[in-house]
Amino acid sequence: MAQAKEGHTGVADVVSDYDAICRVLQLCTEGEAKGDVAKLQEAFHGDARMFGSLSGTRYDVPIAELFALAESAPADTGNYRSRVLSVQQTGEAAVAVVAEEGYWGSVSFLDYFQLARIDGNWKIVCKLFAHTGGEPPEGI
Repeated sequence: MAQAKEGHTGVADVVSDYDAICRVLQLCTEGEAKGDVAKLQEAFHGDARMFGSLSGTRYDVPIAELFALAESAPADTGNYRSRVLSVQQTGEAAVAVVAEEGYWGSVSFLDYFQLARIDGNWKIVCKLFAHTGGEPPEGI
């Protein structure tokens, strides 16, 4: 679902922005799945942060910690998949929801992303995640 809430945004702009936002979200999920830090760096603003909790551990960290975690323990261990559930955009700001399943084998998340268009490029500025099922592997 895509929704633009700005009076002067044309249909072509909505479609182009939606595609660009989804591309950034795809870079993020591919980067996490494969431990590809270059894709994560392309998707996130350098000052982005991540918030959420996993198995009782609370995270409020600079996004570089996600990069390190993805590199050391990629999400895709054989059955990982993700899907963009919604995108809402107003001008230079957007919010997206992404479902991730099979993270580290059995973990599921709903991710809430805030994005900003910065110098003409969409960047994720915040990731808020909700752990919705499964148990992470030992040591995570």
